[in-house]
Amino acid sequence: MTATEETQDVPWGDVTPDAARRLMVAAVEAFAERGYHATTTRDIAGRAGMSPAALYIHYKTKEELLHKISTLGHTKAVNILATAADADGTAADRLAQAVRSFVIWHAGHHTTARVVQYELDALDAEHRAEVVQLRRQCDAAVRRILDDGVKSGEFEVPDIPGATLAVLSLCIDVARWFNVQGRRTPDEVGASYADLVLRMVGARPRS
Repeated sequence: MTATEETQDVPWGDVTPDAARRLMVAAVEAFAERGYHATTTRDIAGRAGMSPAALYIHYKTKEELLHKISTLGHTKAVNILATAADADGTAADRLAQAVRSFVIWHAGHHTTARVVQYELDALDAEHRAEVVQLRRQCDAAVRRILDDGVKSGEFEVPDIPGATLAVLSLCIDVARWFNVQGRRTPDEVGASYADLVLRMVGARPRS
């Protein structure tokens, strides 16, 4: 995780005290690099410059730490998509905003997003159910935009649930492959994906 990613627009920017936030940042780095199951609490504490005992002051278990990371990250995702769904403008405008903003966040915070999106199965049943509910809210926001576009005649989408899954999967997968040393910036990828999705749903590309 870069210093920029750590401090700008991350879900836990307001987590306090500072030690709890540092442990969360360290956990994201470790989970992204080694995977949840291969990471120990000692690994996390060491990255944060603390003793393993210090971690348990703020988090009872490694799984609780992952749950907080996942909850905060998915809440951020819900906010991004709901803001676009509730915005003024045509369905095409709102869909483009949703995709662009969602992709930019997943590219700009790709380390964080990989943990948030791909470690769901490591959560216990209760915590997983909570996060799945947040995912359903993401799905509902995109589905609402697509439904509005079909009703207004802007989109040609015979399978709205399937199209919703495709749109979200396309955006989320950016976190897996995006490279900050690559040729395109998060903004450029976001704009490209917004045009791609508009074509996918049968809308005219944005001029």
